Amino acid sequence: MSLTNAFETSTLQYLFTTGSVTRPTAWYLGLFTSDPTETGAAGTEVSGGGYVRKAVTFTVSGNLATNSAAIEWSAASSSWGTVTHIAVLDASSGGNMIASNALTTAKAVATDDIIRVPAGDLDITLD
Repeated sequence: MSLTNAFETSTLQYLFTTGSVTRPTAWYLGLFTSDPTETGAAGTEVSGGGYVRKAVTFTVSGNLATNSAAIEWSAASSSWGTVTHIAVLDASSGGNMIASNALTTAKAVATDDIIRVPAGDLDITLD
């Protein structure tokens, strides 16, 4: 996953200045049908059909953060379109995008489909 430009700046400010940086206190996984980009302002998040962002928690070891529990959306009550990207955000709606990435394989979500991310399958690394 790539950090958004805003969170790259916050990370550098935290590491290399004495200014205060507000860190997120909650994390949510969102699904997108187009690339939200590093600005965090583009892309189209899934909406309707019973979609909501899902809370996610992480464990960190070395330079790797990974989801500590499985994440599962309720069955879609109508088509969500083709999900191509995921993003970590700091609010259940609105808020700020922290990081995003393209899925290895896009997924067309039809009525009654369920999306799952097993524990340990969402990895964020800093190189």
